[in-house]
Amino acid sequence: MRILFDIAKAHTELPLAEVQRLLQHPAYEPRMVAFCILDFKARARITPEQRKTLYDCYLDNHDRITTWDMVDRAAPRVVGGYLAGKDVEPLYVLARAEDPLRRRTAITAPLFFVHAGSDSDVAAGFAIAELLAADPHPFAHKAVGIFLKHAGERDRGALHQFLHRHAASMPRAAVRLAIEKLGKDERREYLA
Repeated sequence: MRILFDIAKAHTELPLAEVQRLLQHPAYEPRMVAFCILDFKARARITPEQRKTLYDCYLDNHDRITTWDMVDRAAPRVVGGYLAGKDVEPLYVLARAEDPLRRRTAITAPLFFVHAGSDSDVAAGFAIAELLAADPHPFAHKAVGIFLKHAGERDRGALHQFLHRHAASMPRAAVRLAIEKLGKDERREYLA
């Protein structure tokens, strides 16, 4: 993975048309490099129009995502970075998708909100997590746990409210991830 990241970082200025060519490649490595490049492009100081272009590229090529790490690499900054402060209806559409990797994008993108969004953005992330709390697929429910773990650092009260409502119906792997940063007694309570 380090080699792929280094290649992507060295080619961050690659034109988007060439990135899309990489996304069409049948092999994992060129596609992963392409998603890394999208992520690196989204980290730069770019215009709102450029950010929208990256977002559209990601969503238009979502069918080329075949592994959870492609989602995790690009969704926060490319999708979440674009949607911060905007209507998050596209996340609800993704959360209702049949494809578990689209559902993973829906809950992974709001990780951007935790560190760089408004309180209402974070609340929107919790709302997406509610939709996916009992999702049976590990691609989705593990991502819910990861979102909750990080969002709980920003809003511990919202995390506790969420867990009081949903912990009993969530897959155990999701609960374990969500409570990682809580105290021992709190963790025991939610696992009981």
